[in-house]
Amino acid sequence: MKLYALAFLTFISVNVVAQDTNYSSQELTITRYINGTLLIPNTDKTLNLAIIIGGSGPTDRDGNQNFQKTNVIKKLAIGLTNSNIATFRFDKRIVKQIRENNVNNNIMFDDFVSDVKAVITYFKKQNKYKTIYIVGHDQGSLVGMLAAKDNVNGFISLSGSALSIDNVILEQVEKTAPQFTKDTKRVFKILQTGQTTTDYPVALSSIFNIETQRFIMNWMQYNPTTILSSLDIPILIINGTKDLQVSEAEAKLLKEASPKAELKLIKDMNHVLVTIEGDDLENSKSYNESQRPLALDLLNSIISFIKK
Repeated sequence: MKLYALAFLTFISVNVVAQDTNYSSQELTITRYINGTLLIPNTDKTLNLAIIIGGSGPTDRDGNQNFQKTNVIKKLAIGLTNSNIATFRFDKRIVKQIRENNVNNNIMFDDFVSDVKAVITYFKKQNKYKTIYIVGHDQGSLVGMLAAKDNVNGFISLSGSALSIDNVILEQVEKTAPQFTKDTKRVFKILQTGQTTTDYPVALSSIFNIETQRFIMNWMQYNPTTILSSLDIPILIINGTKDLQVSEAEAKLLKEASPKAELKLIKDMNHVLVTIEGDDLENSKSYNESQRPLALDLLNSIISFIKK
């Protein structure tokens, strides 16, 4: 999982949801923090519902940010809905705060979990759906795990890390700037005590900015393998073999943590869930090529899992 400077609080743009003859679309307000789009297949049958959670940063309901436009969540939602699975996707709470020029710098990782729990409660109260599944991409995988316990019928992890965020960051520093490994470990030891610090090299300021330290503290207390092992529901773990941010090895660690889970490794799929036939340059460019279709096996794997 790559981390970008202040990725938690950067600005985004929100895209308009398209219509399709195979489904209807409703704009919903779940709480004062959460707005989203419900896609409902045109059928009289009782439906399964997939709640889709986007990744890290200020990600909108389509899976986009200011400098990254993939439409990954939008494409996923439309693909599932066209196969008679209702979908709900939503803007992360920071999106609305940015729009209203009212950003809360005290936002916590747990707020994301609370938001998903509120979404689940909203749809469960409607009593319209045969089953409710959580589909979490990237950071949304961990958020989904935490929200899913005792609340839904199944969980799907898409390119979700098996490591706690402090270990993710440490691994990236070791690979890209090993001279700062010792400082990174030292700062994390301080954060683990619940204290903030300004004692770090300038080169690490994009990671340890004082405004994001409490967010990181909250986030780093959760180990995905521990959380996943506690879930007693059907689980599907999906990862691509060309994911530059989350390795196949991490997907296998998640599988080890939950032996009953299904593991699907999709050949040549990258982190934004499209097929990459070329090199890392093509892979990186795909993060702003929203016209690319989802990897072929992705939708079929999710659909068959939900419809079992």
